[in-house]
Amino acid sequence: MQDNRIMTNEEMKSAHSFIMRENPTPKLKKHISVCICTYKRPKWLDHLLKKLQEQETSELFTYSIIIIDNDNSQSAKRVVENNKESVVAIDYQCEPEKNIARARNRAIQNATGDFVAFIDDDEFPPNDWLLNLLKSYYTFKANGVLGPVIPKFEVEPPDWVLKGRFCERPKHDTGTKMHWKSCRTGNVLLDRNVLDNNKQSFDPNFGMGGEDVKYFKDRIENGYSFIWCNEAPVYEIVPASRLTVGYFLRRAFLQGNISYLYHNDSIDIKKKITTLMKSSIATIIYTIILPFVFLAGFHHFIRYLIKDLHHISRLMTLFGVKKVKERNL
Repeated sequence: MQDNRIMTNEEMKSAHSFIMRENPTPKLKKHISVCICTYKRPKWLDHLLKKLQEQETSELFTYSIIIIDNDNSQSAKRVVENNKESVVAIDYQCEPEKNIARARNRAIQNATGDFVAFIDDDEFPPNDWLLNLLKSYYTFKANGVLGPVIPKFEVEPPDWVLKGRFCERPKHDTGTKMHWKSCRTGNVLLDRNVLDNNKQSFDPNFGMGGEDVKYFKDRIENGYSFIWCNEAPVYEIVPASRLTVGYFLRRAFLQGNISYLYHNDSIDIKKKITTLMKSSIATIIYTIILPFVFLAGFHHFIRYLIKDLHHISRLMTLFGVKKVKERNL
């Protein structure tokens, strides 16, 4: 693993000075719309809202919160009402159609900030989250900034989960220019200019997930750039229900379905044949070696079983045999 480069004091001061030059008076402070798309997680949403009240701004920006409830029974509404005395403005909207891409699009349509930040409803940030994202934005002059998502286990994980690092996500040096395959919206600050206010920034065909990867793919292919800030982590709550073999296998099958769709708009017969060959060969290899990697440790077995199932799912999607119609994670 790489050593994670921290912004130097000079870089931090430079970013601070740049923001001050851009915002010499309070009236010119930049505003950040923090967007949260939620679905039946009232306890975690309440925790997140309380954490968001504590964001440090250093008088450099203002921020507000937009909540898009993707549950047509509006299960998040009471949580918002319980936080109505918040010092930070909270706007509540409901997107009744269960579709994460539509929920994100609705958040953008209601955002009023110069920047839009996304954080998931099962996550929570440290106090300097937004501040560090904004400083990195000005330091590296990108169109958006992504940060780490670090697991916060509710219960002690099984050994095989820790050994296999199944809940860990890659980290990068601060300032690293990101590839679209490594981009997500669980922790990101976006310049308003890269969002389509009156259009569908996020593709509704990815209603069960992967809409964020597809969004970054499209933007990067159109010349936009996104960088990494290691100083702006958020913490993801991991309950016991996500620490089972079944959970990771269901997730692998869903991701296999989705991964094929990333190229669906440009796929031709030649591409389909290439995908068929790659996934067929991968499936054969992974299936053959499964008994042998089991001897090396259960976490190795699960890792390759996940890879195997991912490619099996891609093949089934390619032939239209099995498509996931309901996100069950």
